Amino acid sequence: MNDKSPTGARAARIAVLLPSLKGGGAERSMLNLIKGFLAQGRAVDLVLCQAKGAYLTEVPAGVNLIELEAVNGLRARWIVMKGNIQHFFALLRPVLLAKKVVPEIARIPSLQLYLKTHNPDVVLSAITYANLAVIWAKQISASNVPVVVSERIALSTYCSDPANSRKAKWRYLPELVKRTYPGADAVIAVSQAAADELVSSIGVSRESVTTIHNPVVDESLHANARQPLEHPWFTPGNVPVILAAGRLTEQKDFATLLRAFALVRAQRPVRLVILGEGRLRTELQQLANDLGVQADLDMPGFVGNPFQFMAHSSLLVLPSLYEGLPGVLIQALACGCPVVSTDCPGGSREILADGKYGALVAIGDVDAMADAIGETLDNPQDKAVLQHRSQDFSVDRAVDTYLKMLDAVVTRAEGRE
Repeated sequence: MNDKSPTGARAARIAVLLPSLKGGGAERSMLNLIKGFLAQGRAVDLVLCQAKGAYLTEVPAGVNLIELEAVNGLRARWIVMKGNIQHFFALLRPVLLAKKVVPEIARIPSLQLYLKTHNPDVVLSAITYANLAVIWAKQISASNVPVVVSERIALSTYCSDPANSRKAKWRYLPELVKRTYPGADAVIAVSQAAADELVSSIGVSRESVTTIHNPVVDESLHANARQPLEHPWFTPGNVPVILAAGRLTEQKDFATLLRAFALVRAQRPVRLVILGEGRLRTELQQLANDLGVQADLDMPGFVGNPFQFMAHSSLLVLPSLYEGLPGVLIQALACGCPVVSTDCPGGSREILADGKYGALVAIGDVDAMADAIGETLDNPQDKAVLQHRSQDFSVDRAVDTYLKMLDAVVTRAEGRE
């Protein structure tokens, strides 16, 4: 093992593996963890399958950034099959016969080389195909480096979503996860709901799954929330603004939000801002035109600092079909912004404590969402109460919990050597 840090920590050098740093909740959460690890004296290798994405400029100073090289698809498939011949039929559709090899799998040889040459104390991976890749890389290379994987979403729901299930790499993924995750030294779920789903729907053993909430709230969030917001709709005395944020994909179901917004707007002056980018932009803009609400809708795309918007909005709505632990709800609470959320698979009910800290409505229920929006605009919850709840998801708390787990995993691994 590497020399330990002055703190005597077992996990002195932590490798964090991600597909990329595109602008998403998982990527933001892992960067928050990395900052916390560095602050506690741990060394960090940030290992990226592709060094690209909106958050690339936010990598903290002191991180050793490593981009893995890809091999051609045929070689990648052969390596995976050779190392997992006992799982041949589970690999067949999502990997071996897939139209394209996913980028994470194409990096397995480079990941094997990384484990051998850098020998971190532990690898912490996030997002499903990166998790599979690092488990396979460890097994194929016979590395002793312990691997901890984190699942960020209600996986079986995600894979059965029509938008994803048309692709073999998702439709057949749950069986592959069930067979592969036992090769990890530990499995983390970001919410209890996500943990339950991994056990009941995927078949991962209950004993191997630990719930650790995402690191979301810290002083930098509050500092960003205090930044002045230059937007003509957010001025004193202007009409209320409803906010939503996320990728413009089927999962986020912004179409239901637009329909609910149209009902609310028919009863009162109100505007809607949707932060984020994605393939459904044109479709959503057309729906807004069809509903006649386009003049009161703004879709500015990806925004590096969404907290300014949360701090100045009257309400945030999460209309998702499923989540893992939706950080946008926690961020809104931290900014003192009231929320309405679908009661979707994932952590929404967990965050809002069964509706104590924000209204929960059925997935796809336009009328119920419109009613909840109107009720919340009329009777918003106290900002201090919402902000107090958000502290249950602080970065400091999550970092401490993660480090205790990573240290314990390394200790167990050393005991087996």
